[in-house]
Amino acid sequence: MSQQVEHAHPHPPVVMSSDPFSRFMIRLWERSPRWTAPLAILFCFAGGLVYVFGSQPLGHNAFTSPTCIVKLTTGFDCPGCGGTRAAYFLIHGNLPAAARSHLMAVFAAPFLLYMYLSWSVNLISNRRLLPVLRLSPVSISLYLAAWGVFSVLRNLPWAPFTWLYV
Repeated sequence: MSQQVEHAHPHPPVVMSSDPFSRFMIRLWERSPRWTAPLAILFCFAGGLVYVFGSQPLGHNAFTSPTCIVKLTTGFDCPGCGGTRAAYFLIHGNLPAAARSHLMAVFAAPFLLYMYLSWSVNLISNRRLLPVLRLSPVSISLYLAAWGVFSVLRNLPWAPFTWLYV
């Protein structure tokens, strides 16, 4: 049994501005169909995929393009280092290589993908067709803490932490 969603869009905040751009954006938002936001995010995902395919992330180091400013200046892997390679390997179905490139991104990817999919389907259909995954502040905090620990451990120069180095 599906439940009806009350509103296609949450109500915008009341803007008491005479700014023409703000009025234009609110009018545009009120007139936009429900599928606009999921489509805009899908275009962002597509742009990321084009970047991953276009940048050829394999075989790059901190001194070739695309560069990582943290690795370039300090020699350390930043919290995001290896994310592009992990995305490249995930797209090609190579899960071990993706996990080797960035374990935390590979762990988060299915959750983020499902959250986008359920939000999009439920918003466009105006019904709860897929259950919504809701992350509590505690789970988000634990994930970010684990990512922070991962970022430190991957820069330690001895085994078994050298496995995390990219």
